[in-house]
Amino acid sequence: MSATEGLRVGLVGTAELLVGEEHTAPHVGSGQIHVLATPVMVNLMEAAALAAAERFLPPGCQSLGTHLDVRHIAATPVGMRAGARAELTAIEGRKLVFRIEARDERELIGDGTHVRVVVNVDRFDQRIRHKAQPKE
Repeated sequence: MSATEGLRVGLVGTAELLVGEEHTAPHVGSGQIHVLATPVMVNLMEAAALAAAERFLPPGCQSLGTHLDVRHIAATPVGMRAGARAELTAIEGRKLVFRIEARDERELIGDGTHVRVVVNVDRFDQRIRHKAQPKE
């Protein structure tokens, strides 16, 4: 069975949050204005992509983000809800391509594309353990 066999183009996932001070640019170190930080918006978009595909992967597999191409086009103040939507647009071997967008209660705040790759968790963990070993 292929690691992506359970997936199909058109799968959609969503994620949402109520913007708090902990989500603002000053809090995460990405700016000084108290609005939704770009890294937090990106995290919301990745969470939506996970919600779209992860549940369809076989046991022992998961996806890892490998590429993001994102615009953050409008600010969202503290106290407003922000949500993201990801749609799986292509499956190329182990590579999953998503169209992503984020909106607040008023408007589109960001959009772009996101690529994830499906990995076998045990093999991935082995590579990481090997990489973490001290060099001789």
